[in-house]
Amino acid sequence: MFPTLEKLKYAENNRFFLISGPCAVESEDGAMRIAEHLTELTERLKIPFIFKGSYRKANRSRLDSFTGIGDEKALKILRKAGKTFGIPVTTDIHADAEAAMAAEYVDVLQIPAFMCRQTSLLVAAAQTGKVVNIKKGQFLSPEAMRFAVDKVTRSGNPNVMLTERGTTFGYTDLVIDYRGIPTMQDMQVPVVLDCTHSLQQPNQSSGVTGGRPKMIETVVKAGIAAGADGLFIETHPDPQNAKSDGANMLHLDKMEELLKKAIRIREAII
Repeated sequence: MFPTLEKLKYAENNRFFLISGPCAVESEDGAMRIAEHLTELTERLKIPFIFKGSYRKANRSRLDSFTGIGDEKALKILRKAGKTFGIPVTTDIHADAEAAMAAEYVDVLQIPAFMCRQTSLLVAAAQTGKVVNIKKGQFLSPEAMRFAVDKVTRSGNPNVMLTERGTTFGYTDLVIDYRGIPTMQDMQVPVVLDCTHSLQQPNQSSGVTGGRPKMIETVVKAGIAAGADGLFIETHPDPQNAKSDGANMLHLDKMEELLKKAIRIREAII
């Protein structure tokens, strides 16, 4: 089901590809409605699409934060979305044993930014044979990500891509160095720009991560102009009431207009 990385990188009309969906799987009905909406939209706009949803949120500030509806239940929902709409799906993993488990349900294994140097996790993900999407650590230079790529490829899996998601700036903010996109592309892998997590404002005194969703369009435009192969955009029909990362997600109704603008920018620079 998953298109080759070469096909993603050189999509029809030189389009970027899209990784999108809710931060976390909150319910079957909600995930399926979002997947259906995004599938119809990306098919119409001829954008290769990967549906995203976390089956479990392992990295939360507070003990009482939402972590998921149950691993197997959420993974089955992701698999159902993929089969129902004929789309590849992705989720993130946080421990070695989760790699093989999640690989039974999804097409792409995502390595969280704060775990991108975890050798055993990268090797376990590589050994599944699935595409491995490694998010650049907020604490790493783009150049340092070659070692993460090397851990996957030397484990026998050439199917790897990298995602830029901002760099720590002080205690409560992130900045994007767009030079990192071509720098990581020089490693001969597709490079994705995470347009929503890059706008997080972590370490808030409330224990709930903040964000700047009004800046998502700015980040998308800049990322496309910088030549990103793909965009990562978390979205939700009601971000204010989302159970995870509501402060960073794009409202689902705004996705079409934003993607059309991104297409026009890509067409202008090729």
